[in-house]
Amino acid sequence: MDGQPTADIVDQIRDIPVYRASIERGHFPVLEKPEIARGFPDNWMTPPLAAALAAGEAEFVLSTGTHHARMQIIRPPYFLLHSYYRLWSEHPDISHTWDAGCPRLSLTTVLATEHVARVNAKKRGVQPGAVPALADRRLDARTLYLNLRLDPALWEREDVERMLAEIRAARDEHPQGLYHLDCSGYHLAHLVRKAGDWGLWEEFPQPASIIHAYEYTPVNVHGYLREHFDCPVVDLFGSTELGYLYYSDRDGRYRPYLDKMSVELIPVAPGSRIHSLIVTSVRNPYMPLIRYRSGDCVRTLDGTPDPTGIARFCGREKELLATQDGPVAQADLDDLVSAVSPRVFVHQLCVTGGTKAELRYVTFDDTPLGPHAAAALEKSIGELTGRACRVEHRTHIPIGKSGKYAWLAGDL
Repeated sequence: MDGQPTADIVDQIRDIPVYRASIERGHFPVLEKPEIARGFPDNWMTPPLAAALAAGEAEFVLSTGTHHARMQIIRPPYFLLHSYYRLWSEHPDISHTWDAGCPRLSLTTVLATEHVARVNAKKRGVQPGAVPALADRRLDARTLYLNLRLDPALWEREDVERMLAEIRAARDEHPQGLYHLDCSGYHLAHLVRKAGDWGLWEEFPQPASIIHAYEYTPVNVHGYLREHFDCPVVDLFGSTELGYLYYSDRDGRYRPYLDKMSVELIPVAPGSRIHSLIVTSVRNPYMPLIRYRSGDCVRTLDGTPDPTGIARFCGREKELLATQDGPVAQADLDDLVSAVSPRVFVHQLCVTGGTKAELRYVTFDDTPLGPHAAAALEKSIGELTGRACRVEHRTHIPIGKSGKYAWLAGDL
C-alpha cells in the first residue's frame, strides 16, 4: 500500500522546502538518502528550525554509518538517547531495571566512545584527549561508555581488566548492586570470550538486563549471550535519524514502538520476500521524514508486505547479494550458518567474480568445524548463492573502520 501522509502530517511539513513539490503534486514519492543530502541544510530550513538551531534546541549530527557514507541530519540533542530511555522504561521485560535506577554501561564501537568524549570536551571548551578518560566517557549521569579500541578481537588483558573494573565500580555504587548492560552483540561476546580465556569470568558481574542494538546480531551471538547471562537479552531496532522503532520481547518476537511513526514495506525486487523498510516519522520535529527509505531490510511472517507481520530485520539494502534466484540478505546466510553449527562466531562471505565464494569464519573456541559441518556449509551456501563455495577457518576477521563487521566482501 502506498503510504501517503495524512492531512495532519502534511500540515506539519508544509513549510519545509524539500517537500514543497510533493505537496503541490499531491503525491509523496519514496524519500531517498541522496535527496535528503541535496541542498542540505537549506532544503530543510524553516524559521522555527533556524531559531531552534540558534537556541541549541536542535543540532547537526552525522548518522552512525555501517560500511557506507554517513548522512548529516538535524535533530534535538540526545534524541536517540531519549528514545532509548523511554523504550527501556516501558519495555515489559526490563522496565524494572530502569525503575530501579540501574546505571547503563555501554559496550559498543570506539567511534561512539569518541563521540561522547568530543561532546564533553566541547562543553568544557577544550580539545578531547587522545585516549578518553573515564569522566570524558560519561554521556550523562546514567550512562558510561567502556570501549577504547576499534577491534574488540584485539583487546589486550589490560583492556578487559579495565572494563570489568569499571563495570564493578558502577555496580557497587548502586544500592542493590545492579546495572544495565547496553551493547553491540559482537562486542559483548568478545568480552565474554576474553574474560573466560584469561580467568576473569568471576570478575564479570552479571547484569540485571541487556540490550543489544547498533547492528545486526547473528543468531549464534545472541544464543551465546543467552547462555552466559541469566537475565533478559533484548534487541532494539532503530537508527540515528529515526530513533528506535521495534524491540524484541524475551521470546524473540518483535514488537512495534512507532510513536509518531508509520511504516510500509516494498519488495526489494519483484517477487522477493525481502522488503525495504519505508518510514514516515514526525518524532523528530526538526527533520520529519516522509516515506523515507531507511536502507534496512525485513522479512515478514508470511512473506507479504504487511508491516504488522515483521518477523526479522535481516540486514542492509546496500549489502544484498544478487543471485539468479533473487537477492540474498545477511540474515539468510546467518540462518544457514547457525543451522549447521552454533560454534561459529564471526563469518564473512567473500565473493569472487560471478561464480565463486569463500566463507571465512571464526569460532567461539578458535577450533575449526569438523569436515561434515564444513561440507554441509559449502553445500547449503552454494545452493543459496548459486556459487561454488568453500569454507575457511580463521582466528581473526578484522572489523570494519566503522567498528562493525561486514558480512559480505570481495567483487561486489
